[in-house]
Amino acid sequence: MQRSTDAVDRPYVHVITPGDHYSPRTGSAVPTVVDGLVRGASAGSAPSSVVVARGTYPDRYPGVDVVEYPQVSARRADRYLDAASSRVGLPRFGARRAFAATVQDQASWAPSFVLAHNAPQLVPLVDASRHVPVLYAHNQLLRSYGHRELARALGQVYRIVCVSEFLADETTSLLPRSLQDRVVVVHNGVDAPAPPPVRPRPRGDRLHVVFVGRTIPDKGADVLVDAVRALARDDVRLTVVGSAGFDAAAPLTPHEKDLRRRASGAVGPVTFTGFLPRAEAREVLQTADVVVVPSRWAEPFALTALEGMAAGAAVVASDIGGIPEAVGPAGILVAPDDVRALSQALAALADDDSLLARSKSAGAARAHDMDWSRARTRLDAALGSARARTPGASA
Repeated sequence: MQRSTDAVDRPYVHVITPGDHYSPRTGSAVPTVVDGLVRGASAGSAPSSVVVARGTYPDRYPGVDVVEYPQVSARRADRYLDAASSRVGLPRFGARRAFAATVQDQASWAPSFVLAHNAPQLVPLVDASRHVPVLYAHNQLLRSYGHRELARALGQVYRIVCVSEFLADETTSLLPRSLQDRVVVVHNGVDAPAPPPVRPRPRGDRLHVVFVGRTIPDKGADVLVDAVRALARDDVRLTVVGSAGFDAAAPLTPHEKDLRRRASGAVGPVTFTGFLPRAEAREVLQTADVVVVPSRWAEPFALTALEGMAAGAAVVASDIGGIPEAVGPAGILVAPDDVRALSQALAALADDDSLLARSKSAGAARAHDMDWSRARTRLDAALGSARARTPGASA
């Protein structure tokens, strides 16, 4: 990693979960967000680095300095010991042991913002006399923490970045008062350099509905399959992209087998592709008329919704969690787990070419407004008051 003497524009060092792959071969959201923030930097910005475990996928996202470290093997007992330690007010030594490897060379790094992605236990390991520690929360991370432990673990954190107002409100409610003013919101972005032209659907063609995500109950693919079955029409086809995990060769889970059984009752064709790398999943999105995000759980932010809009599709999504913030006024929101409401929304788009075209156009404009360069600008602004902080100054 290059050493810099410029304390005004500190580099960003992104630390992702030990063992996670910084690769387009996976569908993992955190590396996707890191890649977007790296590419969204303006010309002349300080370089970014990503700290990645040695031995993870070698085909990594380009345009960034990758800092490798030898991964520490997880011990089966660590999770239970950490849970017991936290209950009696002790640090979670198992988690810290794993994260300590990620910053073992931090003394040789230029003074930087160290962004701990989904890693509260990394924050106290950052040398705050040299670097600026930032917790980047993509999910709700703090439910198992009490105020005393949070004050100790996050006492030196400069900012807690949350990917939605919804997540920020949940996170703030769990923090001790001394840390609540450190929470900021930086919505995720999407690759959308310009609104794409709206693809008209030739009259008589099938409406192509697409789901992209993990095929687990929380994501609600079964709600979508049931909604398409309820439509009972042959001018709607469904493509389900994804598996329970990120391995296309993994055996089907009972839930995935049930999805296929349910889909056999649909009138129009239903295709299951299994897991696809991000580039191939985006190719499927490019063919979609409608992308559906039917989540049951309160997702902090729905990247797939923005990716569908950027591909020129209309988006129908669950009105829950941070999803409404992702889609903004351009998405069609329905109650989660409501097969009838979702079926009615799809029927309206199938029957009204004008509504479909307006929804596609609104989505494309929304995606353009949420480009990664704007997300990076918001992150820079959120951390801006620390950019000229000299090493050793208090947060």
